Amino acid sequence: MREVKVCLIGSGRAGMVHAHNYTGSVPNARIIAVCDPVEETAKNAAEELGIDQYYTDYRDVLKNDEINAVYIVTPTKYHKEIAVAAAQAKKHIFCEKPMAMNEKECDEMIKAADENNVKLQIGFMRRFDESFQEAKRMIAEGEIGDIVLVKSHSRGPSKPKEWMFDIKKSNGPLAEVSSHDIDTVRWFAESELESVYAIGGNFRNKEIAEQYPDFYDNVIMTGEFANGIHACVEGAQYVQYGYDARVEILGTKGVICLGDIHEKKILTCTPNHELKRPTTRSWKFLFKDAYLAEDRSFIRSIINDTPVECSGYDGKMAVRIVKAGNESIVNKKIVKL
Repeated sequence: MREVKVCLIGSGRAGMVHAHNYTGSVPNARIIAVCDPVEETAKNAAEELGIDQYYTDYRDVLKNDEINAVYIVTPTKYHKEIAVAAAQAKKHIFCEKPMAMNEKECDEMIKAADENNVKLQIGFMRRFDESFQEAKRMIAEGEIGDIVLVKSHSRGPSKPKEWMFDIKKSNGPLAEVSSHDIDTVRWFAESELESVYAIGGNFRNKEIAEQYPDFYDNVIMTGEFANGIHACVEGAQYVQYGYDARVEILGTKGVICLGDIHEKKILTCTPNHELKRPTTRSWKFLFKDAYLAEDRSFIRSIINDTPVECSGYDGKMAVRIVKAGNESIVNKKIVKL
C-alpha cells in the first residue's frame, strides 16, 4: 500500500485534531471522508477539511472500498461496535481512549482485529510526546537511579457534558480524564498495577449531586506495581483556570518533571508588582505535536506492516484499572487487580 486513505468517525474536537493532520502532515496518507450522526456537523467538518465525502452512518463508511483506515472518535459506548464492524470490513483502526466500556469489549475488539489482520492502535498520544520519550531514554540510562514513584495528573477547564455525569455511561473522570495518566504511569513503570486505592468527590458540579450521587469531578488514585514502583494518578474536571497535565518521576537519585502549565513564552510584569503569564487553555495546544507523531506512527505500522506502538492490550489495561479505581471509590477499600 503506497497511500492510506482515512475516514474520521466522530467529527468532534479530538477527531478534527487528527483529521487536520491528514490534510498534508502525515506522509503516505490523507483523509478522504468524515462521518458524524449529526449531518450538519459532518458536512461542516468536510468543508473545513476541503473534502467532498461525508456520512451520517458509520456502516456506509465501511462499504466504501476506497477507505483503508478509520479513526473512531465517538463516545466510548460506541467504540466496540464500530471497531468490530470496521475490522470485519478489513479497515485498519485507530481508536481514541478510553478503548471501551469494559474488558470484555476490549477483548472483542482485539480478537476482531487479529482475525481480520488489521491494525488496532489506541490513542494514548502522550507516549509520542518528545519530552516523554526523552524521559523514557533518561530512565533507561539510569540518570535518576531506580524509579520509586510515577505521578501523573490531568485537570481540565471544561464543564462535564450531561452524559458524563452518569458513571454507568461514562465510567467517570477516571476514564474520560485520567485514562492518559493511567497509561502514562504504566508506560514509565514498565509493569502492571497489582493494587489501587481511590477517592473521589463532587466539588464543582454540586447542582447535579442529587440526580447523579455517584458522580465525582475530582479523583486521586494511588497504587503499587508488580515491580514495586508506586503510582499516583490525579484527575479533575471544570477547574476553570486552564488545562493542566504534568508528570513527576521520582528516582532513587533524582527526579524528572514533565509538562508546562504555560501556553505561551511571555511573561508580563505590571506596575502593581504582579507577574502574569497565560495558562494553557486546551490539551490541543499542549500535545499538538504528540497527536501528529502518533498519527504518523499509525500509518507507518500499516505501510510497513509492523506492530503498532500503542496496542489494544494497552487500552485494555487502562480500562481494567479504571474499573478497579471506580470500585475502590464506591467501596472505600483497596482493590487487588
